Amino acid sequence: MNPKSLPPPILITTPQELALLVAELREAGRFALDTESNSLYAYHYRVCLVQISTDTSDFLIDTLVLDELEPLRELVAESDIEVTMHAAENDILLMHRFFGFTFRRVFDTLWGARILGWSRPGLASLLKKLYGVELNKKMQRTNWGKRPLTPEQIDYARLDTHYLLRLRDYQEEALRRKNRWEEAREVFAELTQIRWEEKPSPSVWRLPGVRDLDPRQLAVAHALFAWRESTASRRDVPPFKILRNETIITLAQEQPASEEELRRLPGISRRLPGHVARKILQVIRQGQKAPPPVYPQRRDNGSRPDEQETARYEALRAWRTRVAEERGVDPDVVLTNHVLMALARTGATTLEDLRATGLLGGWKLKTYGQDILRIITATTGAEAGADT
Repeated sequence: MNPKSLPPPILITTPQELALLVAELREAGRFALDTESNSLYAYHYRVCLVQISTDTSDFLIDTLVLDELEPLRELVAESDIEVTMHAAENDILLMHRFFGFTFRRVFDTLWGARILGWSRPGLASLLKKLYGVELNKKMQRTNWGKRPLTPEQIDYARLDTHYLLRLRDYQEEALRRKNRWEEAREVFAELTQIRWEEKPSPSVWRLPGVRDLDPRQLAVAHALFAWRESTASRRDVPPFKILRNETIITLAQEQPASEEELRRLPGISRRLPGHVARKILQVIRQGQKAPPPVYPQRRDNGSRPDEQETARYEALRAWRTRVAEERGVDPDVVLTNHVLMALARTGATTLEDLRATGLLGGWKLKTYGQDILRIITATTGAEAGADT
């Protein structure tokens, strides 16, 4: 069906409408879901829209109006309800953070495409290739926190989920045909364990190039960073709209003493209001008088790998590269670097040892376990021989 001929999506803004939607979704047994946030436009961003599609209808839940989604939260936790998403990790994190959602069964069409070795797994590419549908790229940077939503926003939002169930079915057939269905189900099950965890407060040490500054420059960078964050939080705008990261580094290095010097620096707009320019100069002067921040202690989560663990890791990486090339997938589809390093540290000698680590699901243990044990054994100088 041509997107232009689709009936308009149904807007959900009241508890009564949500209850009716949840009843329809429970009867359907499956649906597609996506979210839109205003993270490009707010410091304290939030989920502004939840898009849902069944095989027959599209819905838009306006979460700026209806921010209590308890019936839907209870639904997605049921074992007989499957939710299809594309690049599910971000949506799962957002729905857990803002609404307390935990998903029982998911299908991720991004991971489906990656496991199948599709070269361009992004949703826009898949919709264009498979269904001849082009998403409006301008909407990727639109402000979802503004109301009313424009017709362009509504069209874009509904297309993010409208084709997902059809794509999901197409991928399942392909995954089964290639004997990858069990692998995909294992990945999908891992996605359901994702939970939002509060992150440490923003830190100047995360700025690219900050560790190249001398102590005097560090003190200025620290003062500018703190001012930017507090200003962005107070005004509820993204930090980059106050000062970009690279501009903070430049200001710390150059430390202009006048408006004229300030306005000559790259990253400083010619339209910068005078009162803001004077505030920046004031913050620089404060930083010049302050002690530099203390370097944070590195958190290594244990000791650094020794020579033997490093040798195991490199051997496992080489093996993973060969497997990925043979399969025609990205290396992290086989195993991530984090898992490889954890395996290198285990020194496992049997499949039971590997199973006990919890690093490999059933399919990966069955498919890759013996190869992993062989590599670990070879790089420790132990006799070959793995548990069968």
